[in-house]
Amino acid sequence: MFTGWIRGLLEALPSQCMVCHAWPGQGVCEACVNRFAQPQDRCRSCALAVPPGVAQCGQCIRNPPPLDRCLTAVSYAYPWSDLIAGFKFHQHPGRAGAFALLLRSAPWVEPALEAADKVLPMPLSSARLRWRGFNQALLLARQLAPEKTDPHLLLRIKDTAPQVSLPRSERLSGLHDAFAVDPLLARQIRGARLVLVDDVMTSGASLFAAARVLRAAGAAHITGLVIARTE
Repeated sequence: MFTGWIRGLLEALPSQCMVCHAWPGQGVCEACVNRFAQPQDRCRSCALAVPPGVAQCGQCIRNPPPLDRCLTAVSYAYPWSDLIAGFKFHQHPGRAGAFALLLRSAPWVEPALEAADKVLPMPLSSARLRWRGFNQALLLARQLAPEKTDPHLLLRIKDTAPQVSLPRSERLSGLHDAFAVDPLLARQIRGARLVLVDDVMTSGASLFAAARVLRAAGAAHITGLVIARTE
């Protein structure tokens, strides 16, 4: 109750747009959403940008991923790439609220959150969590759907090198057995509609590896949800 009251008070305070620094305004003002976050056609399975009228990219047609749907707000480009890096690596956890607002403005995100039984943040290894001090995916998930967010169902049981530094083949092999479902809570996943939240999607290797574990545990529908997608 007290935490919810504090959150409501903070959200009611005037803020500054983190893109153009307009004051007062939302975390991302309407002008910046219109300028830098216009919706575009994307593959329904991996959120890669595609030509108008194309539902899936060629890679997803050849090798269907374990996600039923994948949604993103923006491409990983200016100004979002620097802002996400600051959020993730330079101790700006307060940006989670602004990024959640940006995501909610993207097509199909609100319906996906409303339909979900559980919203699961991509877990960090214990070593990376100690180094960073917070899990950015968990902060984002709690801003998007606090009542549905569950950080305990999906576990990270194997640390891996930062995925952005690896070729695709090494990303895929390195993530083998990196995730698991808590066996004492697995019954909550059977037949459930899940939203799997992360900050950035590059090759999709991490999201896909986690989604396969959830699918094996009996999830009925899995939507991947990220702030930004690399091109």
